[in-house]
Amino acid sequence: MVHCAVDMENIQYRYPDGHVALEDINFQVGLHERAVILGANGAGKSTLLSVMCGILEASQGTIKILDREMTSKSVFTLRSSIGLVFQEPDNQLFMPTLWEDVAFGPLNMGLPEKEVNDRVDEALEVVGLSQFREKPPHHLSVGEKKRAAIATVLSMRPKILVFDEPTAHMDPRSRNEFLGFLSRIHSEGNLTIITATHDVDTVPLLADRAYVIKEGKFIGAGSVADVFSNPEMLRNANLSPPLLTQLFQENRDLIPDTNSNPLPMTIDEATSLFRKCVSRST
Repeated sequence: MVHCAVDMENIQYRYPDGHVALEDINFQVGLHERAVILGANGAGKSTLLSVMCGILEASQGTIKILDREMTSKSVFTLRSSIGLVFQEPDNQLFMPTLWEDVAFGPLNMGLPEKEVNDRVDEALEVVGLSQFREKPPHHLSVGEKKRAAIATVLSMRPKILVFDEPTAHMDPRSRNEFLGFLSRIHSEGNLTIITATHDVDTVPLLADRAYVIKEGKFIGAGSVADVFSNPEMLRNANLSPPLLTQLFQENRDLIPDTNSNPLPMTIDEATSLFRKCVSRST
């Protein structure tokens, strides 16, 4: 029985010029969990994801994917179990049509034609882009490109999905739709989802557990509520709590139940608290 989706122990990554980009990284995510790696730009998030997915080789330490150790011999097999969606979808969309992009991975796995077709159809249906199968990817909107990039990974049928800044460059509507989509594929697909981001307002919608990274080292970890209840640690990482949480932090004395309970981090949580306040006053 597999016990852990990703287990990284004492990871270091050193660039060829000698610069240490990651140091003493310990990171564990269980099956079907959602975790976020939270850090400012340049904190080491993208490097960590690349090491996790076997794109870069750790200078030291051990990585296990689905309880299997990543080595020079196993890395190519394990890459089919953990799919990375890059920050810029154009890095994953390079074929003349969307169908060809989504089929690229399965074809390179040497799968039979029927299975390739089935996987492409399934992946496009999951991301809601079946009608665009013959469309050139560069004609898609930013939100559609994000979903198309996910389809190129889903066609490989990974157990773990990894996202690098998934909401970058999105307008508010596309962002909200995309966050809802991620929540749906997690609940429906029994997937483990790991996200790296600096967008603190999306974190409560992306994960249940957060790891805070600064200059290639983790400086804190815990539930999302616990992490956002530690403003000193966030400031140290050049971050701040979500705007909604800051609002309640600065007005604790005006609103009951905010001194003893976790502060709201989402609109739904804030609405629930306000409804309680109104019902007590009437």
